[in-house]
Amino acid sequence: MTPMSVLTRDEAQTRARLLEVERYTVDLDLTRGPDTFGSRTAITFTARTAGDTFVELKPAELHSVTLDGRDLDPAALDGNRLALTGLTEGTHELRVDAAMSYSHTGEGMHRFTDPTDGETYVYTQLFMDDIQRVFAAFDQPDLKSRFDLTVTAPEGWTVLANSVTEHLGEGRWQAATTPLLSTYLVAVAAGPWHSVRTEHRGLPLGLHCRRSLAPHLDADADELLDITRACYDRYHEKFSEPYPFDSYDQAFVPEFNAGAMENPGLVTFRDEFVYRSAVTDTERQTRAMVIAHEMAHMWFGDLVTLKWWDDIWLNESFAEYMGYQTLTEATRFADTWVDFGISRKNWGYEADQRPSTHPVAPEAVEDTASALLNFDGISYAKGASALRQLVTWLGEKDFLAGINTHFARHKFGNATLADFIDSLASGTERDVHAWADAWLRTTGVDTLTPHVTAADGGTWTLTVDRTGSRPHRIAVGLYDRDLADGRTFVLRERVEADVPGGEPLTFRGPRPALIVPNDQDLTYAKIRLDPASEEAALRGLSGVPDPLTRAVLWNALRDMVRDGELDPLTYLHTAEAHLPEETDLALVQGVLAFAHTQVADHYSTPEQRPAALSLITSLCETLIRRTEDGDHPGLRLTAVRHLIDAAQHADVIRGWYDSGSVPGGPELDPELRWRILGRMSVLGAVDDAVIEAELAHDPSATGQEGAARCHAALPDPQAKAAAWDALFTDDPGRELSNYLFTATAQGFWQPEQADLLRGYVSRYFTDVTALAERRGPALAAAAGRYAFPSTAIGAETLRLGEQCLAEGDPTPALRRRLTDQLDDLERALRVRAAAGS
Repeated sequence: MTPMSVLTRDEAQTRARLLEVERYTVDLDLTRGPDTFGSRTAITFTARTAGDTFVELKPAELHSVTLDGRDLDPAALDGNRLALTGLTEGTHELRVDAAMSYSHTGEGMHRFTDPTDGETYVYTQLFMDDIQRVFAAFDQPDLKSRFDLTVTAPEGWTVLANSVTEHLGEGRWQAATTPLLSTYLVAVAAGPWHSVRTEHRGLPLGLHCRRSLAPHLDADADELLDITRACYDRYHEKFSEPYPFDSYDQAFVPEFNAGAMENPGLVTFRDEFVYRSAVTDTERQTRAMVIAHEMAHMWFGDLVTLKWWDDIWLNESFAEYMGYQTLTEATRFADTWVDFGISRKNWGYEADQRPSTHPVAPEAVEDTASALLNFDGISYAKGASALRQLVTWLGEKDFLAGINTHFARHKFGNATLADFIDSLASGTERDVHAWADAWLRTTGVDTLTPHVTAADGGTWTLTVDRTGSRPHRIAVGLYDRDLADGRTFVLRERVEADVPGGEPLTFRGPRPALIVPNDQDLTYAKIRLDPASEEAALRGLSGVPDPLTRAVLWNALRDMVRDGELDPLTYLHTAEAHLPEETDLALVQGVLAFAHTQVADHYSTPEQRPAALSLITSLCETLIRRTEDGDHPGLRLTAVRHLIDAAQHADVIRGWYDSGSVPGGPELDPELRWRILGRMSVLGAVDDAVIEAELAHDPSATGQEGAARCHAALPDPQAKAAAWDALFTDDPGRELSNYLFTATAQGFWQPEQADLLRGYVSRYFTDVTALAERRGPALAAAAGRYAFPSTAIGAETLRLGEQCLAEGDPTPALRRRLTDQLDDLERALRVRAAAGS
């Protein structure tokens, strides 16, 4: 097989100078069976001068190609490129007729059959370079074009697309001509969808999901549409350009790799956002944020699109910042920045401290394979944090003025970082270019440390030192003990400071009990506390009045653990002391998640882990007792989940499973039943028969994933061998879909089963490279993230991983994942060593 080529930046620039693409006319036939679909494409384009170029496609079979009526040889297809030579100056028409393969990895045209009712659905995910899996294209973001789409679908199906679709009869659907779009933003979703439709300010709105999820979508439709309308209205208050497309559909689709995709007029979401089991209000807030994030993309990303992939942050950082900020302003979710601070932002901090770190806006991304690696916590969370700092420094009025200038200058076109900064600079006297160089072109996390010095005359001074290179505008919170109860803190003053600054800040009176740099979390930096404040935080964190300040303090403790400056056990004891008094659910969830997945599972040695799990269990039991009045269902659900995950013996959770309920609630819904069964599988307290009986009770797609996870988790040599074979088989007829692969991998590696799994560690580094080469970037990323032996924390795993990187020739997607995993493993060893010293 001829290898596929990745598009380089130079090739894209050359092609963009040569071509202007006027229109794609695409006809897809989805009635040809379960393996392939028909794809006919006519591309009208203009060559500015005489020259040669190429078009991309990845067909199962290429039937015919004509250029200006002249037949081209289909056998000339070289990998994914078909050469177009001898172009003359002027207008041309390329016609391509091909059969294309359906995907089961969430790339291209993904096909899924619902095990609940046997109904089939297809949808596209064409991001980066996967349009080539669906139809022929000049596939780069700065060759925008209009698209005319027709689809032949089975009877009873509905076809959704970027624009309003019309059923012509006999399974034929036609979509209205789009405005100018980049190729990666084209979207189709087809199947027997359950739909909820309405209008808002003359714009057609739609919600869509699989029929088997219809009752769950209907239950939340009002909430979803209210959030959609509120964000739409708020964006029209912020942005001078109106919403640029003819409709706004939101389709919740199965086995989706990302959280969502900002296809103009047809946003696709992972259908786990259609909740079929109980969720917390923080999880509802997360879903709402994703809705706000994707709608922001309609302007930043879709109306104005990056010219090349080195500016992906222009899409994602903006949408991330605007999603959280707009949700705070326009909906009932008023504390979204707390959740960002305690969970999302740490995604950026972790990525930025790995060897694979990169600037928010890298100087040059050479090709699409490299660009795909930058969709990470830096482009999303760090970039959004940088924009939040920019708004703090620049002021929101000037920030929005610059944004609207950018839209006006580049609507339906493409733009670069330089264009964006020029637009921002047009409305302010501040040196935005210098700010961009300091914040967007550099890597790593600065550290801010306060120093307090007593002075004469009843005064004291405060300086905030910086390790790093960026300028920061921060708030410093000064907190006194409440003399009435001695347990809580009272804000004395919150002062603004520039770091690095000039003279130290001088204050009269006694120093406060607690000094919090970066209060309100306005910048992106690790913070350290002065010794007195650290002691005050450890003893009284739950008494700090503002949840965003508490998030800053919890993050400081988290960073100290990760950097080997705070014993992990101290973190657990601090959580045990303060979470029972915590009122913000996002903080409880974030702290418990770090306590279990990092402190217990990675930073504790095998000898220490039982004690760590016992502390988490005790804390969860306290939270469950605290919520017996029924007033805090989200907190109770969170505690129940984490108690299940930390259980070291099956008796309590088996009792819940057998009775169908936690005493005092909640009743066990499918999510909790599979969670309990998964933990009992790890502990060896169930067998295959119990798992299969539960699957018969819940044969849904989620049930299939739950069963795969449980089977793989059983502490049995035959179960492990079967799971490994399922993960790494090279038989195309037995390959797992992306979601079943992830579920199986999640079940496989368990800290309790180190002896049983030891022989698979070396096998992983051999088998995973072949799998990544065979199955592509999405499965390579899943294999690197979920199938990696992250529980085998030791020098031998490091040696094998480094050998794989040096000699195994992993694909770019796998290499990036392995590099990050090995760095995390090294950090765990450093934390263990520091705690034991």
